[in-house]
Amino acid sequence: MKPSPDTCASEFAHAMQQAFAQRPHHIAPKWFYDAEGSRLFDAICELPEYYPTRTELALLDRHGPEIARHIGPGAELVEFGAGSLRKVRLLLDALERPASLLPIDISAEHLWASAAELRRERPGLAVHPLAVDFTREFVLPPAHGPRVGFFPGSSIGNFEPGEAGALLARMVHWLDGGLLIGVDLVKDPDLLHAAYNDARGVTARFNLNLLARANAELGANFQLARWAHSAFYHPPLQRIEMHLISRCDQVVQLCGQSFPVAEGESLHTENSYKYTVAGFQRLAQRAGFHPEAVWVDARRWFALHWLRPAHSLR
Repeated sequence: MKPSPDTCASEFAHAMQQAFAQRPHHIAPKWFYDAEGSRLFDAICELPEYYPTRTELALLDRHGPEIARHIGPGAELVEFGAGSLRKVRLLLDALERPASLLPIDISAEHLWASAAELRRERPGLAVHPLAVDFTREFVLPPAHGPRVGFFPGSSIGNFEPGEAGALLARMVHWLDGGLLIGVDLVKDPDLLHAAYNDARGVTARFNLNLLARANAELGANFQLARWAHSAFYHPPLQRIEMHLISRCDQVVQLCGQSFPVAEGESLHTENSYKYTVAGFQRLAQRAGFHPEAVWVDARRWFALHWLRPAHSLR
């Protein structure tokens, strides 16, 4: 397929070209999430090896009433990286008279479908989806109550610590009511390895789908069999790294540009930083939040943090 000039001028095209023009090759994980990538991520969340989703859901279910007391009545929820809106349902069940929900996600098609389903389930709830990249500047509509952020799934770990701090600092100004955020904790590397290298190969398909998306949208020439999924824990940096490794010498074609890739070179597609409770609280404090409460499962695999903007406490 020959890509159109408009397609080759897209942000995704630019990101892919930049990724292969630099060494080492690296691209932001937000580009995983086309419709198929979103579907595959939902499948990952159901895998037996992937503990974060079920652990976070259990925390929301067990501590929902206590979390709701911190949030208070009449809140407007803003969910960042909303996806299938599965976790926010538990939060909505616990809250008293939530004013509205603004789910935000970069994958527009998946977001519209999830929001439509939630509207059918809860006809009394105002749901206003926003298909934007929340890592960039954007304007939220006027608030209809105390504005509270919900950022589940440990997605904050996909950002470099400096980037994570900058994002939290922007959230301080968006959210006058507070932020409930899920954070994956430092743990046994064997558990982490299994979570990102599942036996069914779903995570591998999710990783490789980035290249399939480039073929479909940009007319690229990726042969997926020439690339291997690799994910491993880097202890000094306390992060999982995910890569696509070239199995041979090859030339990547992207919108009229050619990029030679040697056997063994990788495209670094994702980081997932793990935190201690105290380490994340220090990051939040530097960004302008005041940590007020934290809920951790019995195995200390995952934490939900409740943060208030420090300026709202003065």
